[in-house]
Amino acid sequence: MTSRGMVRRDAGHLGALLLEEGIVTQEALDRALEIHAESGLPLGRVLVDERLVDERDLVRVLARSIGLDFIDLREETVDPAAASLIPEALARRYAALPVAFDGDSLVVAMADPANVLAIDDIRAITGREVLPKVATRSDVEDAIGKIAALDGSVTDLAELAAEDSVETQDLGAVEAAADEAPVVKLVNMLITRAAADRASDIHIEPTERDLRVRFRIDGVLHEIMRTPRSISNAVVSRLKIMADIDIAERRRPQDGRINLKVGGRQLDLRVSSLPTIYGEKVVMRLLDTSTALLELEDLGFEPDTLERYAASYTKPYGTILVVGPTGSGKSTTLYATLNVLNRPEVNIVTIEDPVEYRLSGISQVQVNKKAGLTFASALRSFLRQDPDIMLVGEIRDTETARIAIESALTGHLVLSTLHTNDAPSSISRLIEMGVEPFLVGSALDGVLAQRLARRLCDNCKEQYEPTEQALEEIGWEGDPPETLYRPVGCKVCSNTGYRGRVAIHELMLVDEDIERLAVERASTEVITRAAIAGGMRPLKHDGLRKVAAGITSLEEILRVVV
Repeated sequence: MTSRGMVRRDAGHLGALLLEEGIVTQEALDRALEIHAESGLPLGRVLVDERLVDERDLVRVLARSIGLDFIDLREETVDPAAASLIPEALARRYAALPVAFDGDSLVVAMADPANVLAIDDIRAITGREVLPKVATRSDVEDAIGKIAALDGSVTDLAELAAEDSVETQDLGAVEAAADEAPVVKLVNMLITRAAADRASDIHIEPTERDLRVRFRIDGVLHEIMRTPRSISNAVVSRLKIMADIDIAERRRPQDGRINLKVGGRQLDLRVSSLPTIYGEKVVMRLLDTSTALLELEDLGFEPDTLERYAASYTKPYGTILVVGPTGSGKSTTLYATLNVLNRPEVNIVTIEDPVEYRLSGISQVQVNKKAGLTFASALRSFLRQDPDIMLVGEIRDTETARIAIESALTGHLVLSTLHTNDAPSSISRLIEMGVEPFLVGSALDGVLAQRLARRLCDNCKEQYEPTEQALEEIGWEGDPPETLYRPVGCKVCSNTGYRGRVAIHELMLVDEDIERLAVERASTEVITRAAIAGGMRPLKHDGLRKVAAGITSLEEILRVVV
């Protein structure tokens, strides 16, 4: 038994536990006890060596007997930020690895949770309380090895691939280079590291002298590495092969998709290639399928805003728009809304460009312009499919806008997105697109504007007293707070001061006043005043609530909202 501290127990007691759990038969236990008596080896060691018991089953039973949880590191995803809090040498010495955060505490997988010295050292180094969980020594050591290898492997593989590559325009040579082991491993490692770093996008871009790789983490791009330009064509071609894109076509943009399982998570990668003066640039959007299963409560809604939003989407008909710039989380909010509405008794159809997440129980259609399948043509077809709820990925043109609005007036619930800066301006935008004002006022039920702000890192954020001038500049309303939080930077957040994102919301419900203003073609300013009077909290004010709660910083709200 490799978890030594847990097997120095009375052999009879251990045997009784294993029999009680049905892990071992009496015959196998008798045989192991004989070997134990003859050799003097611990009973647990004998049981594992003789293959009478699986090591993980043995450790699971022992963990339960001392009141601790067992963690199977083959199935659990290790958070690299947690693992990086202690040096590799210390992790190996104690066979202990931080694997996750639990509030302010650190979950640590340990082969020997009775090692008080190890727990004290980890607590002192990280400044966090330690929550030990039991794992087999072999699993802990394997996990430490994988984490250590991840950081070094990308650079090593890039250097190796560069040594083997010679820049060439010959298609056959490029295709062969794309299948070479170093290039294949480099691409796989980049995707693995991006998933581990919680990146939403991977940018692979050739420059005049080298190939630059950047990850977008929490909405901000971070440079990860630069490699010799000679491997550019091979790396791009490898990605195009994986995405089933024509590698011979380098003069026009192309799109594709890659499906991978990384660290136990199913990932969809949306791949886009773009010809530039220095070669093809590839951007990959990482779509974690678990994101599509998020609950609305997980998206940062204030309780009163969520209650008002629920009153809107639970109506049997009407139009609900989610608005904001690209990358503001509109699709995530709509998918979370569909998860609430998705029941066996309703028929839900979607038209998207492209379909980002697959949702069970929902008919999803992807735009195909070559085949004549546009948002508008799909919407017309949907009306013959007896739908209850329709999701339109984006209202881009007059025809789509008119059909969506008319569908809402004929007894359907329509969800969609629109590119406007705030909720009130969506009314003017629809009218500008050619929809009759009286139709907009009648069919529009609610508009949710949103932005994504970075969350302050809980590990390193620090309190400070804001100056009156700073609060005046941002337009703080109500009683000024005595203390706020600001970013610092640590290993957990890669020295950015932020980790994760939270949505900032502005919800406008269309009441009689706003409906009348829409018919009168009132200005956005007038509609905004009426919406605030009707209970709408502007984006900035919702952001400042989250600043006061210590979730994000003043600087971040200024960056994304004001």
